[in-house]
Amino acid sequence: MDQETIGIVSGLPRSGTSMMMRMLQAGGLELLTDDVRTADRDNPRGYYEFERVKQIEHDQSWLEEAGGKVVKMISQLLQELPAEYRYKVVFMRREMDELLASQRKMLERRGEPVDRITDPRMAELFRQHLERVEAWLGRQPCFDVIYVSYNRVLAGPLDQARRIDGFFAEDLDVAAMANAVDRSLYRQRG
Repeated sequence: MDQETIGIVSGLPRSGTSMMMRMLQAGGLELLTDDVRTADRDNPRGYYEFERVKQIEHDQSWLEEAGGKVVKMISQLLQELPAEYRYKVVFMRREMDELLASQRKMLERRGEPVDRITDPRMAELFRQHLERVEAWLGRQPCFDVIYVSYNRVLAGPLDQARRIDGFFAEDLDVAAMANAVDRSLYRQRG
């Protein structure tokens, strides 16, 4: 990736964004992370986050150091990215029932309430959000996007690594990317 392009890994929470960050790092891309949020039972290999991303509405200065690197960003924040940069987005998708089960398990472990909203209602809200974000991304000339299924990565990591390598037009180490996929972490299955 050239220094004028910022790589973004995005998606809903629990959609496989950390796994994708690990794959891209193994493939040879440089990540922008700060290790503030450390590994835990829900993400034993780490979260690969950069805390300043969460403040993008008020602080975009960090984007200057993001050129040529990949940073993780939840899909709700993508619309805050300024159009003066070029972005290559790997947008993660996951079967909704698995995503919701993973989210519920994480909230339970943290002692947070899990019954504020029903799964069917949360699934509908997530679907509406994804429709809006994907439609918006399709209208943005500064964004190139590839949609990657978490479930397909687990089923065929090498095939998906090749797709991603083609998207980045790099000579990524696709074997290392595939080997970075840890199927033992696939705990909430549909």
